[in-house]
Amino acid sequence: MSSTKFKNPLRIKLAILFLFLIAESIVADEVSYSREVRPILAAKCFNCHGFDAGSRQGDLRLDKRESAQHVLSLLDGSNLLLDRITADDPDVQMPPPESKLSLSKEEINVLSQWLDQGAEYERHWAFEKPTRPEVPVVDSSNLRNPIDNFIRSRLLAEGLSNSEEADPTTLIRRLSQDLHGLPPAEDLVKDFCEDPSDELYAELIDQLMASPRYGEHMAVPWLDAARYADTDGYQNDRYRYMHVWRDWVIHSLNENLPYDQFILEQVAGDMIPDATLKQQIATGFCRNHRINSEDGSIPEEWHVENVVDRIDTIGTAILGLTVGCARCHDHKFDPISAKEYYRLFAFFNNVPEWGVGPNNGNSPPFIDVPESWPHLSPQENVAVVPDPVKLRGAREGQLGNGLKRPQAGNNKTVMVMHEMKVPRKTYLLNRGEFDNPDKSEALVPSVPKALYTTSDPQPRTRLEFAHWLVNDENPLTARVAVNRVWQQIFGLGLVKTSENFGTQGELPSHPELLDWLAIELIESGWDIRHIQKLILASSTYRQKSDISPELAQKDPQNKFLARSPRYRLHAFALRDSLLASSGLLVNKIGGVPAKPYMPPKIWRSISNNSYKQGTGDDLYRRSVYTFWRRTIPPPMMVNFNSADREVCNVRKDRTNTPLQALTQMNNIAFVEAARFLAERMLSHSDNPRLAIEFGFMELMTRNPNEVELDLLLAAHREFNGNYRSKPNAAKELLAVGQKKRDGTLDVAEHAAMTMVASLLMNLDEAVTRE
Repeated sequence: MSSTKFKNPLRIKLAILFLFLIAESIVADEVSYSREVRPILAAKCFNCHGFDAGSRQGDLRLDKRESAQHVLSLLDGSNLLLDRITADDPDVQMPPPESKLSLSKEEINVLSQWLDQGAEYERHWAFEKPTRPEVPVVDSSNLRNPIDNFIRSRLLAEGLSNSEEADPTTLIRRLSQDLHGLPPAEDLVKDFCEDPSDELYAELIDQLMASPRYGEHMAVPWLDAARYADTDGYQNDRYRYMHVWRDWVIHSLNENLPYDQFILEQVAGDMIPDATLKQQIATGFCRNHRINSEDGSIPEEWHVENVVDRIDTIGTAILGLTVGCARCHDHKFDPISAKEYYRLFAFFNNVPEWGVGPNNGNSPPFIDVPESWPHLSPQENVAVVPDPVKLRGAREGQLGNGLKRPQAGNNKTVMVMHEMKVPRKTYLLNRGEFDNPDKSEALVPSVPKALYTTSDPQPRTRLEFAHWLVNDENPLTARVAVNRVWQQIFGLGLVKTSENFGTQGELPSHPELLDWLAIELIESGWDIRHIQKLILASSTYRQKSDISPELAQKDPQNKFLARSPRYRLHAFALRDSLLASSGLLVNKIGGVPAKPYMPPKIWRSISNNSYKQGTGDDLYRRSVYTFWRRTIPPPMMVNFNSADREVCNVRKDRTNTPLQALTQMNNIAFVEAARFLAERMLSHSDNPRLAIEFGFMELMTRNPNEVELDLLLAAHREFNGNYRSKPNAAKELLAVGQKKRDGTLDVAEHAAMTMVASLLMNLDEAVTRE
């Protein structure tokens, strides 16, 4: 090469630029192990070459670099892994044809690039302790807080732009639905529409959070996660009494109990030094599992099922992991062995309980609840020692199989956790079978090594385990908590699979934002309301929900948030909102479960129990207080995608079915609500135009436009003419529901306006969070 070739300065600059562009393209093409490679290996390879030693083939682990080095390295000019995944010979090809798995050309290219780049491994993102990332600098207007910076930065990267801010009426309706699950009060709408300033908006958030309605609405997803119900489940599905624990959740949320304390008290409140009665009651969270009472039950078997349920619930609700997959064998995708699963099991294996229930009532350990609950005096608010288990024959004086049952707690008690003085021994259960323990080693309680990121000694008691759950060093708890808050507000979590942060879960749409929020939660003193306020105050939250065809094609799930999400209200909020607009909703906090309208003889379809419908106010209480039977949950709630609460559930997809429309039009509760909204409309004005405008505003928080109003007035005229010609049909309509109508109203006019009110209630906008 000539030594004078690059003496020309211009040529030197061009050469440098060329090399820079090549280097930049190489960096841009680098394959990410976490985002691109691991999902392929997890889906196509880990089942046979992963964590589970029992199903591992060829003594090859592809989840660990040191174990896979011989297939990753280049030997004699070839790479064994690449050779196997590109082979045509079915005897050599990987994945093997009999597995029914195959790699696409794109997946082979990704793996090939990764191998060329040195096959570097990364620890799964969710098992690394979060750190606060730098807030991206974005050249954009209307950035209200760091949430907007993270969202706008991703929008720009995706070639998208944010939407305009929604109008004040949409915003206040959205806020009220998100914080209360109810439409906004008329005076709040008026005040905010007159002054939609940031200052008044912040005051409005505080005002909504200060209401008792806040805790009732925010409790719902936690009750689903905690599998709260008023019956035991399984075939008999007998009564239990856990509403006091439900009320503890609502009061804790209304008092803004820090999330770390919220978790600590529910997992081990009974073990806190000088524990209060309220902290002891909080542990009902661990007793919400199903309890079998059938005559053929084996107590030892169902004791194991009780403990398993506690572990699986904590794994999903607090850690966001599918730990239950390690019950029968090593987890096939996450680094949790079966032995580590039963070490977790050991934390919850020391409750003095009997595996079989009493066949009606609470199962021990349970405690008496003072009549003054929840307003306890200092003398009453002291933890008490539950009575020990007292066994009796299942069929006293009758022939039976010798099954013993424990004493039953009545409706003045609540089930709690309690520790045995001498802990039970815990063993690994082969294949998860209660009668197949590996007694070669008694297991000591501990946390899976992959999750234990601190240098502190391993926890050995349930209380120590609870402290670890909310330790700042825990890589999962804060992330899972803020993700659930995000999901409740936006309908989709930053991690879509909120039940699974493990390697089989979806990657975060905004990983830096997730970690920023997690650290913000911890540094705020685990203040969930602080996180909610940041989200609600952001420009991201305040966008319009309009969607263009282009945006629908580029981001159909709205995971990048170029607009505000638009979705049907949760089942509870849907019912409560329509009752509130009708004036029927009863705002009474806590107490025994209510029994609203249900289809006749519904319980008789699978058991000898009868549903005794409530009367008076019991019919119109908020849905969070509705009696919940696990085997036959309220049909209206399930129809609108509520969790069934058999087991822990932290995410339910929404469906749209004809049965939902039929329910809204014909369910007794909704027809009666339409009757009483019509009464309110007619009381407001005997002028149909003004009455309809009032009803429209109550449901939609806006005035109808002229086209909408003309259509509604035309419908009213048709209904009115029909019912004047058919007075018996009008009377029949107005007799639906238990509450008597205002007899001073004209029957035909009331029936006609009832149909208009029902039409309004069935508009998409009336039941949609805009």
